[in-house]
Amino acid sequence: MSDDELDVLLHRADIDGLIRLLDSLCASRRWGDVLAVRDRSRAAVQTGRQLWPIATLAEYRLALWAPPKWAATVLDDDSGRFTIGPLSEVAAQHHTFADLRPHLANDHRLGFIAHERSLRGEAIDADVIDPLDIGFVLQPWEPAYPLAEYSDDGVAQPSPDRPSLAAALPVDDTATFELVDDPGVVTAVRQLFDAWTAASHGRVEVTCVEGDAADAVRALGVHGARLVEITPADALAWLGWAGATGAAHGRRRGSAAGRFGVWWLLAALGDIADDWPVDPDELGAIAGALRWYWWDAGEPGLGWEVQLAIGDPAEGYAWAISAHDAD
Repeated sequence: MSDDELDVLLHRADIDGLIRLLDSLCASRRWGDVLAVRDRSRAAVQTGRQLWPIATLAEYRLALWAPPKWAATVLDDDSGRFTIGPLSEVAAQHHTFADLRPHLANDHRLGFIAHERSLRGEAIDADVIDPLDIGFVLQPWEPAYPLAEYSDDGVAQPSPDRPSLAAALPVDDTATFELVDDPGVVTAVRQLFDAWTAASHGRVEVTCVEGDAADAVRALGVHGARLVEITPADALAWLGWAGATGAAHGRRRGSAAGRFGVWWLLAALGDIADDWPVDPDELGAIAGALRWYWWDAGEPGLGWEVQLAIGDPAEGYAWAISAHDAD
């Protein structure tokens, strides 16, 4: 790559030409030149040339495909703002924590990479800073959270398998219920689905009632609903997936963020969120004591949906969640 060639493409703001250049540089593994394109494109934005897509693409390719020392150059707070997912998660797909650590300071950025790699089964050193205060070791009560798959074509974000409703029980449409104000759980649910509503076109509703899970679903105003009990691990996998994605149009937040959202919601359900950081065993006991359900009203699946109900038989309360987004 000659400076003259790059200068011409930047001066013309030739997006297509710069993409072809990046493709060629990546194919020949000229990562220093890829970084130079990123730097020059970022600088060109300050002159009014809208070349941020090129800077973003270069950062994404470096994080995804470049050797650790080059990938680490974009694992900072200023890079990846417009990529389709956090670069800590992108880099974690093909790079081990052990390979990246020598090139990064022991701070929150390294901590997020550690979280993403721990979800992929890598053991993390005990001295690494944990920006989420949830620990790097997956607990026995946690599921195998769904992981994204990044490529040059974008990101695949497969959801857990939709539960079978063959044994579902109908919800009594005539049942009465008593709504309960539970701002802690409502806030935790809305934060979990924030990317669905703030960055996409998603809708999220949550109810809390004095009663059981069927009463909570009824409180959503849904008619003809039915629900089937599922395991805590299956329910948490759905919640982790929801918190990690951006739904149809939002930017993905990453599996580490999804897992944090699960822990925060469990703490809110157990009324211990004010004691953060929380004891993992206590959270596991909360998850196991609650009863978890998937519900629907006979409608076809939309692709982006989470329909859960949660019952607390010991305390006599229940919650229902309805989250949807359309492509």
